Amino acid sequence: MKLRVGYELIYECEQFTPMMLMLNTHYSRVQDVLSADLLVVDPAVTILQYRDGFGNLCSRLVAPPGRIEMSTTALLNISDQPEEREPYGHQHPVEELPDECMVFLLGSRYCETDLLSDVAWRLFGESLPGRDRVQAICDFVHRQIVFGYEFARPTKTAWQVYHERRGVCRDFAHLAVTLCRAMNIPARYCTGYISDIGVAPPHSAMDFAAWFEAYVGGCWQTFDPRNNVLRTGRVLMARGRDAADVAISNTFGPAKLVKFAVHCAPEEA
Repeated sequence: MKLRVGYELIYECEQFTPMMLMLNTHYSRVQDVLSADLLVVDPAVTILQYRDGFGNLCSRLVAPPGRIEMSTTALLNISDQPEEREPYGHQHPVEELPDECMVFLLGSRYCETDLLSDVAWRLFGESLPGRDRVQAICDFVHRQIVFGYEFARPTKTAWQVYHERRGVCRDFAHLAVTLCRAMNIPARYCTGYISDIGVAPPHSAMDFAAWFEAYVGGCWQTFDPRNNVLRTGRVLMARGRDAADVAISNTFGPAKLVKFAVHCAPEEA
């Protein structure tokens, strides 16, 4: 199946404003790319790119005063079947984890493991270790947190989500990541596209989505506490400790986002 993804963002800047963007599909999908998502900027400016410590592709530019539009479209070849679980799901003792996993056991900007450790062990201490425990955490978050865009707040942390019981997909992911880390399961935050393939209408407006990966069964496995089902057409853009590491844009000066549109849908024949 061919999947078309992309976006259109428009910012208004009061002055020359440096920006750092994370708007490309992840290199792990390179074998699926039929048409690459090259960043188009209007007015044209110089774009420099680098990979951060998590392997994400980052773009740097300086936006001029006034409006600046950023857009792309890409075509990927994807499976027309829902995601599949890996064959193994055991939990690794901390002392046997690969070095790369250790940072994803620690607290971070939006994931306060110290505040939620007692909660995690009280809720999930009797669950089966490994993937079953991660799924129990996802089930809890999915049931207990009410989804709504009106509940979005850029400073909201996992501790606040747990107490407020409201949020958007990033809040679901932050809470689940934090509870996993508190149970000694490495977990990393992910962002990207998720299509509505196989989902009954009505569909909400397309947006970038958040989920997470947990290290169980000898590999990183995908979990999605917001949707809590296996999906078709999930396309990773970036990974990190939490949303602070994978923001679609960081502006170093006054800038206002005035248009935000995302598309992710099968390509019509």
